Amino acid sequence: MKTFKVLGLLMSYPKPEWVSHLDECKLVLAQEKFLPKKHLQAVMAFIEMLKTADLYSVQEEYVATFDRGRSHSLHLFEHIYGESRDRGQAMVNLIDAYEEKGLFIDQAELPDYIPLFLEFLSLCPLDEAVVLLGEPIDIMATIAARLQERDSSWAVLFSALVALSKAKPNRDKIKEVLAQGLEDSSLEALDREWEEAAAFAGQPDQSDCGACASPADGLNITINTS
Repeated sequence: MKTFKVLGLLMSYPKPEWVSHLDECKLVLAQEKFLPKKHLQAVMAFIEMLKTADLYSVQEEYVATFDRGRSHSLHLFEHIYGESRDRGQAMVNLIDAYEEKGLFIDQAELPDYIPLFLEFLSLCPLDEAVVLLGEPIDIMATIAARLQERDSSWAVLFSALVALSKAKPNRDKIKEVLAQGLEDSSLEALDREWEEAAAFAGQPDQSDCGACASPADGLNITINTS
């Protein structure tokens, strides 16, 4: 289902190379009609916004939204493992799952990047893709809720994913995470985070990962392609 790939593309850093193909994205969504009507309309409106907005302004907003801090991180395992060593094995398992579907990624790419995960889903049979989407649905729903709180345009994309999943988010868990608030995403705070990471290299610390959870919390992603 190409709808997954389109949603992943729309979550990617807005580059002229793909922004110039937004009409094709709309055509795919309209033809497949996979999204519920309300969410389809919202995503279409998001695409129209991208078509008319100043690209540099959108890029600045994107960086401020997704690249500063962990609250809206587009890397799934950031929300689960933080800097834990367990994240490495989870990455390996996900890469293996991708390769079973013929998706081979560059060594510089992280497999838990949500747009890449959605491209993987687009290669799976639809029933399987919907089941796999449900595994990290609490993460998707939490990001959607946080983006809605800050009135972010990208919120509609995550809400659309939640709508596509047959699995229902754990609303109590999401409320608990939202109650923790957002971390300081200023440039100064980001600099401090990098300094602390360098100072404690080799000593994983999840204390500042607001959406982190242990596998027992129901946010573990176990990709099964059998």
